[in-house]
Amino acid sequence: MSRPSWLLRTHSLWHLPRLTKLPLGAEIALILVVKIALLTLLAKTFFSEPQARKMRMPTAQVEQHLLAPAPESVSTPAVPTVSTSTTEVPHASH
Repeated sequence: MSRPSWLLRTHSLWHLPRLTKLPLGAEIALILVVKIALLTLLAKTFFSEPQARKMRMPTAQVEQHLLAPAPESVSTPAVPTVSTSTTEVPHASH
């Protein structure tokens, strides 16, 4: 009985070359350390400071806003309705 082609492709993926000759656990740990270092570098580079000084807000004000109870929703339409007068004539589609 012949093996299905997807099984042969999956089996060949298990034999990909390794990056180092380290044990698998050490190689995975090394890759994770490099990944965390890169993410930390990106975070410090792009997200460490606000774009402008005026973007800073007092911590107490932010906490009060986030911890305040949600206001009750008011049933207003999302798109305001436009009232048409009798003098407007809709355009015919071509």
